[in-house]
Amino acid sequence: MSQQALDLRRSTQIIRRHKVLVTVVMVLGIAAGVAYAVLKPPMLSSTALIALPASVSQQQSATTTGGDDPFTATQQVVVGSTQVLLDALPDIHPAPSLNTLRRNVEVGSPSPDIISVTAQGKNAASAESAANAVANSYIRYVSSAQSAVGRIQARLLQDAKNATGPAPVERMIVYALLAGLAGAVIGMILALVIGRNDRRLRQRDAIANSVGIPVLASVPVAHPSSASGWTKLLETYQPTAVHSWQLRTALQQLMASQGFGRTAYNGNGGSFPTSDKTFSLLVLSLASDSGALALGPQLAAFAAAQDIRTSLVIGPQQDTTATATLRTACDTQLSEAATRHGRLRVITSDEADVEIEPDTALVVVVAVVDSRTPKMPDTMRADATVIGVSAGAATAEQLARAAVVASTDGREITGLLVADPDSEDQTTGRIPHLVRPAQRRLPNRLRGIVTEIRR
Repeated sequence: MSQQALDLRRSTQIIRRHKVLVTVVMVLGIAAGVAYAVLKPPMLSSTALIALPASVSQQQSATTTGGDDPFTATQQVVVGSTQVLLDALPDIHPAPSLNTLRRNVEVGSPSPDIISVTAQGKNAASAESAANAVANSYIRYVSSAQSAVGRIQARLLQDAKNATGPAPVERMIVYALLAGLAGAVIGMILALVIGRNDRRLRQRDAIANSVGIPVLASVPVAHPSSASGWTKLLETYQPTAVHSWQLRTALQQLMASQGFGRTAYNGNGGSFPTSDKTFSLLVLSLASDSGALALGPQLAAFAAAQDIRTSLVIGPQQDTTATATLRTACDTQLSEAATRHGRLRVITSDEADVEIEPDTALVVVVAVVDSRTPKMPDTMRADATVIGVSAGAATAEQLARAAVVASTDGREITGLLVADPDSEDQTTGRIPHLVRPAQRRLPNRLRGIVTEIRR
């Protein structure tokens, strides 16, 4: 039961994740249902009544002990015979084929001396014309000498008129609902097929386990597509209280891991591990993951907003197109507000050696590598390196290749930053370091204890 519940939950998550696909397929189904209802309108039906001689039908009924009247049943067969239908074709406009007329005509008997001829047509005129033509053809046939059942003086009791059928609007709604439901089911099946074959990592624990490195923070990111968008991000980025705490904690962990001491700063009453030495951090991301590119700039903008003198460095990249708009924004003259009142400096350089101002406390370096064949660019060396990745944007193989390339270049990965985490992800991405609790051994023998019994 637990395995079934897990599969159901995972399937639900996959369907929610691909809700756009399900919605598109459902809308296409609704459109197909409406189109079918419009292109193939409902068939209308009209009925003509034929009166049989009462004396003959009553006489036949008197000799019948049970079941249907054999005389009337015989006449129904005659009405639907090939000869009667062939003789009716010239009177129907437009004339259908014999097989079509046979399918569209239904013969019944509401009473022993009455035969009903119901015909269907695309419109009222064709339905009424077919019903009347068949009824008249039958009357001519049974009253002629060629009749196989003898001459019968039948007459037309009521001609076909006022053809009826389902309302077009109601039929359209029914077809749209049915087709929309079928489209939703098909969309869910497609979502499950795509989702189960998708190897991209979405949960923080899966991302952390893929490279054996904990997730330090997971925050939503902006997705600028132009230089002005990057400028606006550097100027106005302000995380929520929850994400601000995550970024602050991540910086504390990274700095503390490199031996930086903890001192107070002029911010919101908190502190960062700092020292007289400038701390530098490299944020490495994949070129195919455009969302993770914003992690470095957002981290730099956040630190500058906390009164930390920060430099954002955009150095040489393996994929220059991935950072083209960001470099353009950094090359332009940013306003005083965009640089967080002078606390944020942006630097673009095609060389590994970058001159940093002496009063800079934090340097954030942005580096991008190709997801298929990663190669570490010759960018500025940093005290710590983190990999930035968006949820659902990279596979375990891609992250592992990036980590190997960075490690080979002498840049040990100390943590992960997750961009745009999945809203349904309840994992933390923090790999636990199990420490065996210290336990004192209990003595196996008591010595030197005097016991006294008082009476």
